[in-house]
Amino acid sequence: MRDVAGSWLSGPTSGSGPEQKFKGENLGLPESGPGSMAPLGVRFGALVVDWLLAYGLVAAIVSVGGPGALGGDSLAAVSSWAVPLVWGVIGVVCVWLFAQTPGQAVLGIGTARVDAEERVGFVRSLVRVVFIFFLLPPLIQDEDGRGMHDRATGTALIRSR
Repeated sequence: MRDVAGSWLSGPTSGSGPEQKFKGENLGLPESGPGSMAPLGVRFGALVVDWLLAYGLVAAIVSVGGPGALGGDSLAAVSSWAVPLVWGVIGVVCVWLFAQTPGQAVLGIGTARVDAEERVGFVRSLVRVVFIFFLLPPLIQDEDGRGMHDRATGTALIRSR
């Protein structure tokens, strides 16, 4: 009975292989440096930077064209839908074209496929953003620190420098 309790108390695992020494080892990633798994705090920081960028872009549009340019009466009225939309577009386009969002670039991380040497691609970028938007998938992580959105799209956030 102790073995059974110990197996689920020791944390979630996605495979039955040997326990890894560091996050990303089972994916063939290095322990540290470029190409290693990005820590949760850095990933969260990149999300905050991207969200602030989206808010700034919406605020700039409203300050130049007025809130009516986005169909509202005030910045608060349009920001509830415009900021998530702009954030999503930034996330999809930047990961698709550059393999990193502006926030990821600032914090030295990027999005990479773990199943191939190819770029992430448009569809995977779109699925990642949709999953991240609902917040729960990024919080449920495997032994490599990848959220459900990364597992579903075969990607991982890695250090770029």
